[in-house]
Amino acid sequence: MINLEKIRNKNLPLTKNGHVASYIPALARVKADQLGIVIYDLDSNQLQSVGQSQVRFAIESISKVITLLYAIKQRGFEEVNSRVNTRQSGFAFNSILNLEIEHEKKPLNPFINAGAIMTTSLIKPQDNLTPFEQILAFAQEICHDPELSLDEEIFYSEDETGDVDRSLAYYLKAHMMIQDNVTDSLRTYFKQCSMKVTATSLANLGAVLANDGIKPWDNERIISSQAATFVKSLMMTTGLYNESGVYSARMGLPTKSGVGGGLMSAAPHKCGIGVFSPPLDKDGNSVAGLSVLNELSDELNLDIFK
Repeated sequence: MINLEKIRNKNLPLTKNGHVASYIPALARVKADQLGIVIYDLDSNQLQSVGQSQVRFAIESISKVITLLYAIKQRGFEEVNSRVNTRQSGFAFNSILNLEIEHEKKPLNPFINAGAIMTTSLIKPQDNLTPFEQILAFAQEICHDPELSLDEEIFYSEDETGDVDRSLAYYLKAHMMIQDNVTDSLRTYFKQCSMKVTATSLANLGAVLANDGIKPWDNERIISSQAATFVKSLMMTTGLYNESGVYSARMGLPTKSGVGGGLMSAAPHKCGIGVFSPPLDKDGNSVAGLSVLNELSDELNLDIFK
């Protein structure tokens, strides 16, 4: 087994090189000098962890992976793909330019905020459950984490500071891309971003994707092979905001980040990885976390292009 303690000790000083997300007040109070690493090895069907692997933090944009998978599960691949594109963006994840340059009347991809709001709006009430209740239940199952829950403080903080996301949502509404109640879709979106997970939760999610949509802990399929492949491809091309291309070439590992400090990776047929370290670089990715993933990719030969 790889020496995770050594990798953590080497990369922990990098937490001083970034800054915790401050534009969401509840995230600005998170302790910076934390680094948790978890690997779910598919061959041994075991977890290996070190550091703050059980500390709960806001999932933020990694929730976009979960909601996209659930939307495909509920509405079908073709329906979702007809409403959200799969193109890369050269702009910030919350830029309205991502919408204005698109001539097909749909957001560029599901991992920019406009595309994520669009995806969330596709989920409809079902079996007397609201869209968020469905997302939460699905998140608990696919992350193998029954304690995964909504953090009300973070939700209210997201809601109070979410005016840019509101502008994106109303742009979508004005151009007939969202037909439903914008307020309801936004509340669901802010809630999904405010779910509290651990690095272990994210390693479990990554393991499902790496295992072609099958939960390795009970060998039951939860998502289709098509959905797992589709989402891993999107993670590779758009999962790390404007750094996606750089890190795709550098470590060849499908990864999604969140401004809460989380990183979730899926190495096909090998392992799922969850990392937590709050200080971010200028693009919103965990500084120490990316260094850890780069090292793990080399040490464990996870680069899918090799």
